[in-house]
Parts: sequence; C-alpha cells; structure tokens
Amino acid sequence: MEGFGHGAHDRQRSVLLVEDDPGDTLMIREALETYAPQTDVRAVGDGVEALRYLRREDEFAETPRPDLVLLDLNMPRKDGREVLAEVKADEDLRSIPVVVLTTSSALHDIRHSYELYANAYVTKPADFDDFTTVVRCIERFFGQVAQIPRY
Repeated sequence: MEGFGHGAHDRQRSVLLVEDDPGDTLMIREALETYAPQTDVRAVGDGVEALRYLRREDEFAETPRPDLVLLDLNMPRKDGREVLAEVKADEDLRSIPVVVLTTSSALHDIRHSYELYANAYVTKPADFDDFTTVVRCIERFFGQVAQIPRY
C-alpha cells in the first residue's frame, strides 16, 4: 500500500502531530509507522511549541516543513483553535493541510474549526482498533488520494 513517502516520485513526507496526550501520541505514531513506515512523524505537546515548530524558531530551525498537521483542540498554553487560526492567517503556513483530530464531537467545535479553515475534522474514537483505522484513513486520503503542495 502506498502512503506518505512510498510513491515512486515522492520524497519522504513529514507529519507534525500536535497532541498533549502521550497515549494518543503513541497510538497515532504506531498507526502511521505501521501504514506509512517512511513517514517522518514529529510530535509537540502544545500549541506554543507547534507554532515555534511551524515557524522554524529556536530548536526547530532545522526541522522539515510538514506536509500535514494533525491537531488536537484541547491543549495547554495555546489550544488548537488558536493554532489553527494563526496557521491559516499566516501566508507562509496556510497551505499546509491541517486535520483537527480531537475527542470533541461538539457541533460548535466542528463548525468553528471549519470556519478557521481546517481541512478536515475527525473525532478520535475511544476504541484502539477504531482509532488506528481513523489514522489509517487520514494517512490514506492525504498520502494517496489528495494532491498536497510540496515544498
């Protein structure tokens, strides 16, 4: 199965995971490593770190520009809504696809995320197998189906 980084003409792809729950971070990493083993998965634990990473500030100066951001909404210091708003308002960052991957299924969170130009909104399933399937579907769509910009 082709995925991030498996196409004949593709370079290794990079995913930035913005997630404060270590258990969810581990599950997402494992799912991506299983279904897209060549994907470079980087993780940060809050919105402040995410924006520093995306802007390549300080210790993130040499990091690759991600091809996809998986963004949790409820995080310390700066939540995902604030990160999404800043990313989509930034001319240099707005073209990076952002998938909100969160536990919230609240209609106002869904609506607000799309109003902030999220590329997709996905509610995290509680079941491990379902969770893995969701991550696999995201990887398949953004890694094989959708054409995303390369930098």
